Amino acid sequence: MKDKDILLAEKKEEECGIFGIYYNDGCDDAHGEGATAAARLTYYALYALQHRGQDSAGIAVCNNGEISYYKDVGLVPEAFNDAIISSLSGDSAIGHVRYSTTGAGTAENAQPLVVKYMGGQMALAHNGNLVNISNIKKRLEEKGAIFHTSSDTEIIASMLSMKIAESKSVKKAIIETMKEIEGAYSLVILADKKLIGVRDPWGIRPLCLGRLKNSYIIASESCALDAVEAEFIRDIAPGEVVIIEDNGIEYMQVKSTGREGICIFEFVYFARPDSVIDGASVYMARYEAGRQLAEEHPVRADLVIGAPDSALVSALGYSTQSGIPYGQGLLKNRYVGRTFIQPEQRQREASVSIKFNAIKSEVDGKSIVIVDDSIVRGTTTRRIVKMLRNAGAREIHMRISSPPVKFPCFLGIAMSSKEQLVASYHSREEIREMIGADSIGFLNLEGLVKTLKGIKCGLCTGCFNGDYPL
Repeated sequence: MKDKDILLAEKKEEECGIFGIYYNDGCDDAHGEGATAAARLTYYALYALQHRGQDSAGIAVCNNGEISYYKDVGLVPEAFNDAIISSLSGDSAIGHVRYSTTGAGTAENAQPLVVKYMGGQMALAHNGNLVNISNIKKRLEEKGAIFHTSSDTEIIASMLSMKIAESKSVKKAIIETMKEIEGAYSLVILADKKLIGVRDPWGIRPLCLGRLKNSYIIASESCALDAVEAEFIRDIAPGEVVIIEDNGIEYMQVKSTGREGICIFEFVYFARPDSVIDGASVYMARYEAGRQLAEEHPVRADLVIGAPDSALVSALGYSTQSGIPYGQGLLKNRYVGRTFIQPEQRQREASVSIKFNAIKSEVDGKSIVIVDDSIVRGTTTRRIVKMLRNAGAREIHMRISSPPVKFPCFLGIAMSSKEQLVASYHSREEIREMIGADSIGFLNLEGLVKTLKGIKCGLCTGCFNGDYPL
């Protein structure tokens, strides 16, 4: 296999972000205005979750059982304006920012998905990927279901609709659906005047519960709670369903696997540093990863820099442990989103030059340690090393705050083939030569696991060692 065939794309892409609020504070609120407060709070929260998906954004609201919604491609401020938010009246809302593993950049695949079922409407937003989706889709089609999108979410919504018709109960339908679907999923659902949160039995995708005065919130990450000044209550447990309505909250532990495994890349790359997931601080995990990396792979150098943005905290940890000064050697153009990345290799590489630039005054003539969170396919890493060389860096030592990614992910990340993974077919020395660095060092898996102080859940490390929780 040729190098150019392996170095296919930028970095591992984000997952989706989901948010839901059951608003119960009337007009006494500092963020919204009466009937549109739920939608406005959801809008603010989606900003905080923008890092998890940049293909599309959407909000659905429920007003006395009637659901209205708006969704479009692009970033949150591109999809929405004040007039749109003002049109979304309701006392509960869910929102979604999408990174797609299928059907990228199409409005019909944007979420939340709103469907009708016998006796009402349902809105559903999903983060994750099902592994038995083909079998489920075939069974549903045999029963007469017709699908209009390529999204797993429509499969889940169709199954729920059928089971509601059979059982006459949203609660029972969710329980029965969880028994049949397999894979990674966190869901927020509006149905039967209820806000419902669901986390997969393995806990692969994060989901937490919060409170704002008398209102309750469900979100992918705690940073979304902070964005609306809500209080973190707890993480929703793997296999748990949380149902919020006027009568209060009901918790149901529906399914248990005996082996929980939150995706470890939440801490390496996906989550925002200010989030706390399953008891572990993302910021501290990345900082400790940098310190551990400096112990495992020391080097003599003049400056430590981080690849913006997810590796900056790890670079600070590396600097602290090694005693090498920390600086900013790369500038990121924050006005270029991932939707700008083009499908052709030449366009991808050009886009990296537009998105990043080396600061010549910081790196010229120096030996540089550059810390990044991962090398998945390699294009960005190779281009950044070349930038630093062109800016006059004397030596470039690449340090990666995670192990080599050798195995595909089937659970919601666009990395489903070993052919996409440079470490699957190349030694570390070959990777070093390919990206043009003077040395390279990866944090080992044992060291990475040690960084997760206070973690209350098991870990999915399948992309590093092939050991998947399901």
